[in-house]
Amino acid sequence: MRPLSLSPAQQRRLERLARLAGSSPSAMMRFVLRDGFAYTEEAVKRTQAGIADVMRGRTMVHSRVAREMRAMIASYGHNRTSTT
Repeated sequence: MRPLSLSPAQQRRLERLARLAGSSPSAMMRFVLRDGFAYTEEAVKRTQAGIADVMRGRTMVHSRVAREMRAMIASYGHNRTSTT
């Protein structure tokens, strides 16, 4: 098996991606090999955005969402009138 080599541009891209993810280039390489640079970069960006949302309190726990959705569904059902 031939050793893997990256171009200088790919190496910089991998290092930048690892910094963004808070990881090492060698750890990120596993994901880049599996999914490609573009997908891995997008996944890391979305993960970082999700973490930022949690840190800013812009999320709700599942139980609250489920409770509010049940209330909306129940309210909608009670407000409808029968046309038959």
